[in-house]
Amino acid sequence: ILVTPLDVIKTRLQAQSNPFSKGKCFVYSNGLMDHICVCENGNSKAWYKKPGHFKGTLDAFVKIIQIEGIKSLWSGLPPTLIMALPTTVIYFTCYDQLSEALKSRLGKDDEHIPVLAGSLSRFGSVTVVSPLELIRTRMQYRNLSYNQLYTCISGKVATDGWFSLWRGWSSTVLRDVPFSAIYWYNYERFKKMMCKEVGAHEPTFFIAFTSGAASGSIAAVITLPFDVVKTHRQTELWESETLKIPQRDCTSTWAIMRKIVAKNGITGLFAGIIPRLFKVAPACAIMISTYEYGKSFFSHLNEKMNQ
Repeated sequence: ILVTPLDVIKTRLQAQSNPFSKGKCFVYSNGLMDHICVCENGNSKAWYKKPGHFKGTLDAFVKIIQIEGIKSLWSGLPPTLIMALPTTVIYFTCYDQLSEALKSRLGKDDEHIPVLAGSLSRFGSVTVVSPLELIRTRMQYRNLSYNQLYTCISGKVATDGWFSLWRGWSSTVLRDVPFSAIYWYNYERFKKMMCKEVGAHEPTFFIAFTSGAASGSIAAVITLPFDVVKTHRQTELWESETLKIPQRDCTSTWAIMRKIVAKNGITGLFAGIIPRLFKVAPACAIMISTYEYGKSFFSHLNEKMNQ
């Protein structure tokens, strides 16, 4: 909810310099998750209609509020929440359960625990939600009824098999699993260090917020090349799926990386680093600090009720 306006503004700024044509795909992200969106026509999707003449981020922020109202800054939030809720529920539940299971086997202070638990929980949540993302995007593009959608999906499964529902899954895993491993490893380290410094037995809201922002920033920078590749692969996949445009020859992750480096140099793999940091750092900080606070609150509440 808090980070969505940043991506609405970024998408609108991109749209005025490079307007989206009918059928064109673009990635809509809120810092926590990405969604592929397909342009139906110039005015159908609120987050890129009326490209306007914005001079920069602040100018876009002011003009969108003045001309379209403050609600426009949260355009595209409902589909984001529909996907974000099951993903985060699976992700955090799995992380906590795996952490506890690994602590009983490897010992409480083993540094491998956050890496293993973070990687496996992200792998599971991405795998479960991947078909939902494909179905949601298909509904968005073709405006299908549920019966039409069922016919469409069952026809595709009959033709290409069940694995066709997980197309684009590998590129998501390549980015999100390393991100989670790096994020949780650094988060647990920063949290322990800061708790030790202030003499706290459990993390305060500030400790969790600061640790989440720092670890999220580190993970975002290290995994950015995979994020760039994921964007390329997803948009190519959806142009192929929806417009029947044949996919280009180089579809493997490493082939796309080589192509980007050949065209734009090594800096091409780190395109969009500033907006990614602006979104991911506060998103990770807000999510982990509210989660830790919620855990602490309900834990103390349960203790009081049991006394």
